[in-house]
Amino acid sequence: MRSKYLTNVTDLTKLINKDIIKEGHVVIDATVGNGYDTQYLAEKVGNTGKVYGFDIQKQAIENTEKRLRKENLFDNVRLILDGHENMDKHINEKADCIFFNLGYLPKLDHSIKTKPNTTIKALKKSLHLLKKNGILSICVYLGHEGAIEEKEEIEKLLFDLEQREFDVLKCSFKNQKNNPPQLILVEKKVD
Repeated sequence: MRSKYLTNVTDLTKLINKDIIKEGHVVIDATVGNGYDTQYLAEKVGNTGKVYGFDIQKQAIENTEKRLRKENLFDNVRLILDGHENMDKHINEKADCIFFNLGYLPKLDHSIKTKPNTTIKALKKSLHLLKKNGILSICVYLGHEGAIEEKEEIEKLLFDLEQREFDVLKCSFKNQKNNPPQLILVEKKVD
């Protein structure tokens, strides 16, 4: 039997953020992938908001653009073929929410995946780009080579953040087998 609400970490992210992301917000999809989150974010911010989407794979950018155009959601989206660690080179405004889905893109080359060094750089830049009360959402997938090291580096960075400046929450499925994904959320408390 399938769960209704706790189905996977990306759905949980959307459930948590559904009342946080508003029309007119600026949001970032740091790992566009197949474009599902990019579409969700574009729907939430509406015509007055803005979505920045990053991916290092041309196919991911093309697939996402196709998805968004089909849904008439492309006008407020800027897709960027570059690594998320370079987001500060493309964005000159503060963000209300930043989504990360770490790992590899299903149905494409599994050897192309997020890596600890670029993910940590991207997360540090994300913490600076967030507005006060902005949310950083990180879905950490653990079933591929290098994933545990990436998770440990992320936890080392985020779990030591100053409590006066950030709140950090970690969610994980405790009874699922085979390295279930985890969700880490960060709220920035200061400007």
